[in-house]
Amino acid sequence: MIVRLSGMAIAAVLVATVAFAQGTGVDLSKAKLRTPTALTEQAPATYKAKFDTSKGAFVIEVHRDWSPKGADRFFNLVKNGFFDDTRFFRVVPDFMVQFGINGDPAIQKNWATANIQDDPKGQSNKKGYVTFAKTGAPNSRSTQVFVNFKDNGFLDAQGFTPFGQVVSGMEIVEHINSQYGEKPNQGSIQSEGNAYLNKDFPKLDFVKKATIEK
Repeated sequence: MIVRLSGMAIAAVLVATVAFAQGTGVDLSKAKLRTPTALTEQAPATYKAKFDTSKGAFVIEVHRDWSPKGADRFFNLVKNGFFDDTRFFRVVPDFMVQFGINGDPAIQKNWATANIQDDPKGQSNKKGYVTFAKTGAPNSRSTQVFVNFKDNGFLDAQGFTPFGQVVSGMEIVEHINSQYGEKPNQGSIQSEGNAYLNKDFPKLDFVKKATIEK
């Protein structure tokens, strides 16, 4: 039997859940990150996201008209702390640096199928531009993003649509540790999180905290 809840009933359930979490000491920010469908706030037309990292700080300016769905997803991930304590796990000199797998497998598993639809082709993948990673399949963007180290226009026709650009601290981005290249296994990161990376790739640079600038 299917039970359908009214809007008021759903709200009551959410309030009760929050109250329970508060009473049991559960980290509410992590609880929200386990529910991708709850993180769908529309982003401002333009906004800046500051990334404090183990190497220093850099700022990404996002333009929603470049990639509306990408800008919205990035806004919600940053605002809700998804990138905090995540590693720059793929660094390819003269190409790009990639990050965006949460260090807690209990959180990351909820995003495995939480993809967003592709945005129309807009800006080119120029140096310093920031883009969601994707597979060869359509509508496969989720949480991983990369910063282009140089003009990578060949990515444009493959559906990689930039949503922002690094406006300060690009020199920090360019000095993120590249000694491990593409060695970290993404499947192992997904299933084991930071425990795997800290053990096998202890010198990876990482995001300390990402915030939306006021």
